[in-house]
Amino acid sequence: VIQVIPLETVSAWWATERMCSAERITEQDGQLLLRLAKDAIESRLRCLPAQNLAACDVPERLWQQGAAFVTLTLHGKLRGCIGHLQAKQPLVEDVVENARHAAFEDPRFAPLHETEFAALEVSLSILSTPQPMSFSSEQDLLRQIRPGVDGLILKDGQKQGTFLPSVWESLPDAADFLRQLKLKSGLPSDYWSDSLAVLRYTTQHFS
Repeated sequence: VIQVIPLETVSAWWATERMCSAERITEQDGQLLLRLAKDAIESRLRCLPAQNLAACDVPERLWQQGAAFVTLTLHGKLRGCIGHLQAKQPLVEDVVENARHAAFEDPRFAPLHETEFAALEVSLSILSTPQPMSFSSEQDLLRQIRPGVDGLILKDGQKQGTFLPSVWESLPDAADFLRQLKLKSGLPSDYWSDSLAVLRYTTQHFS
């Protein structure tokens, strides 16, 4: 699974110190965000007015700055995935915005059609603040990576990319995970450089 994301600069990621995800989101919160995400997609499909989030009884904690990915699947296959790595707006607004973008603006897919909506499944990943990793070699980096737990951001110069922790389901080996992330970032699979920067984050997942 590959996510399409609007990546910011690494310096901006490092400067991010406070995110809504620092406060654990409850299952009830997650289900509310999922409902708002699906409502946002349905409103766009049926040309209805945009949601008034202020009238949706959203808890104050979900109005804190936060970053999330929204993933859409249809009959078990990816149908769209858009998100942010850096908190830039209230979490509830980030989820609603990314839901619309995943449904209608993911460049890998045609815009969602109304006939697909009934079978559409929505999942949500809320990100912790990405933290830079310190390592002396590729083997040192691989020893520190936590399979099944870490999402990784990789950057070198203008090349950059990320894998969410959910990608471990299809790439369970750390070395393979890193190789595929290099390829996604536009780098050779055996690439290594002293200028390579890697950050990691975790997610809370709701579906």
